[in-house]
Amino acid sequence: MADANFAIKCGGPQMTADGIVFEAENNSLGAATFNVTNTQKWAVSNVGLYEDRENPLYVQNTNAQVKGTNTPALYLTSRISPVSLRYYGLDLENGPYTINLFFAETAYPDRSTQSWKSLGRRVFDIYIQGGLQVKDFDISKEAGGAEKAITRRFISNVTDNHLEIHLLWTGKGTCCVPELGYYGPSISAISVVPNFKPTVSGLPPGNSKRKTALIVGIAVPVGAVSLMLIYVVIHFKKRKEYDDEEVLLAIGPRPNTFSYAELKAATEDFSPSNKLGEGGYGAVYKGTLSDGRVVAVKQLSVASHQGKSQFVAEVATISAVQHRNLVKLHGCCIEGKRHLLVYEYLENKSLDKALFGRSDLHIDWPTRYNICLATARGLAYLHEESRPRIVHRDVKASNILLDAELCPKISDFGLAKLYDDKKTHISTRVAGTIGYLAPEYAMRGHLTEKADIFGFGIVALEILSGRPNSDNSLEDDKIYLLEWAWALHENNQSLDLVDPNLVEFDENEALRIVGVALLCTQGSPSMRPPMSRVVAMLAGDIEVSGVITRPSYLTDWDFRDLTSSFVTESIQASTASEDNDNHNQNRISSGPGAAPILSPVNVSDIPEER
Repeated sequence: MADANFAIKCGGPQMTADGIVFEAENNSLGAATFNVTNTQKWAVSNVGLYEDRENPLYVQNTNAQVKGTNTPALYLTSRISPVSLRYYGLDLENGPYTINLFFAETAYPDRSTQSWKSLGRRVFDIYIQGGLQVKDFDISKEAGGAEKAITRRFISNVTDNHLEIHLLWTGKGTCCVPELGYYGPSISAISVVPNFKPTVSGLPPGNSKRKTALIVGIAVPVGAVSLMLIYVVIHFKKRKEYDDEEVLLAIGPRPNTFSYAELKAATEDFSPSNKLGEGGYGAVYKGTLSDGRVVAVKQLSVASHQGKSQFVAEVATISAVQHRNLVKLHGCCIEGKRHLLVYEYLENKSLDKALFGRSDLHIDWPTRYNICLATARGLAYLHEESRPRIVHRDVKASNILLDAELCPKISDFGLAKLYDDKKTHISTRVAGTIGYLAPEYAMRGHLTEKADIFGFGIVALEILSGRPNSDNSLEDDKIYLLEWAWALHENNQSLDLVDPNLVEFDENEALRIVGVALLCTQGSPSMRPPMSRVVAMLAGDIEVSGVITRPSYLTDWDFRDLTSSFVTESIQASTASEDNDNHNQNRISSGPGAAPILSPVNVSDIPEER
């Protein structure tokens, strides 16, 4: 006799809800499983392996009280699958049916919790009778949040006495929240009822043989497809391990992970119109995620020989620190040779563009002073409060971004170097930008937080003066900002440094910035104040210490000669502002008769001395 309806409690025991008896579907499922219920009214199949997941389960349990339903117990368990989950209605009477699919996202907390786990996204497709009904179905998005019930209703026609409901993961959504290797479809219950008055029998005599044949007809192809999928998954996993093992092992606290397809869609296939900029590390694009968030996507340059290590450093570093004056990392993407970082998008771009680039922003004195103070607070956090402590290594105006309220956030931790509290310094390969490099770091690779403090001193002078640290278009005595600052300081004319475009400014605050900047750029690292003291001086909590004489690196060395000792004919100029984009391809020569170009130069590619 043909059946006309059935209901399934996916992943859980039998229960009754709203007068419907949901049959138990709580047998153990594996990577390739096909089970037929004892009543032979329906069947379930699962195909797929959870890559990189330890002790994978195919059931999601929760103690949460799911909202938006009169029967929250229906959602205490859900059946989950890494790839393909199918339910079959067997021996059904032909005709139109109403299919109710019950969902609730219980693996991720609600976005309102603002925890990193709340960033998880489950995305899959829904097929009925082989036809795509819903593409990129996101349970929490459709329900209006996590732990909220939602029912999707479909009408479908049964013509061959069986029904197929198929949930399929196509690689979208997150893969590592709340744990590594967590993704794929999820469903709590299914109810199928006819839209007609059932007859006694909808099948000709001999239907038991027909039912057996139907089950075999479904099971055999499912088994074949299962074996093929398992082979593909294993092959794909082994291939990916070669590319990603080193990267994944290097990341401590794992950040949220996006799929490459998701970021490709967000940036409109990395359209040139969405390109925000490009550095030695790679290009940065503006993107809009499916949940509406606007982000900045940094794409690692495949051609960069050291991009991979920089990528790991940046992910590990930024995911470990949180501060209002540090750029927030939303997540990353690691798929084979594709490595990307996803940051918060800051609409006012970088400080150098605001100060001396083509920008419509007018930064008045109070805003400039706040930018200087807030940047100091961000560095103080990295040096003294963060665990582990962090040296940025490339503090400059182009690595300070501005949000909508012109609040500064330190960015680009690709050159960051972590160091242990017990170590006084690290001898390391020089990576940074000439003009901002501390002399001991530039000459000997001697790295402590005092190298960042030197760079901050230069940035403070740029904020005050509204000009870059070197400008060949100016008079000879003004080309190098730090030398000019010292000349004015020694003649008690420090206020002449202030940007002439400023209508008004606070003289005491301006002199405070000059004093702090000259202290931060002292030749001896021990004479530079820690960033916490810099913050106190800028905030007016303590007096600025007196500075007596200019550093020896300005009196004993010629700055041109110092700069030319770091550059070779193979290094290209890299500017801090888009105003200087036309100079990016200029060669810097230190040969006879060639004066070096003193716009900021990235020296991370200069070979380490042996």
